[in-house]
Amino acid sequence: MKPDLDPLFPNSISDKTAALLSEFLNSLAAQCDARYFVQLHRYYARKQTVFDPDHPWITKPPDR
Repeated sequence: MKPDLDPLFPNSISDKTAALLSEFLNSLAAQCDARYFVQLHRYYARKQTVFDPDHPWITKPPDR
């Protein structure tokens, strides 16, 4: 279930406000990625599908 974000992002804002909001959100995302780099890297590494060309029938067990 996704939250309804429409109330958070109204259509009637100025160009400057839209630019500042976008800059803030991009900066926030960059700070989050930098702060949690190790955890994010570990999480996505676990999600990668391991494929062995010599044994294609063997795959990594799913995370539980």
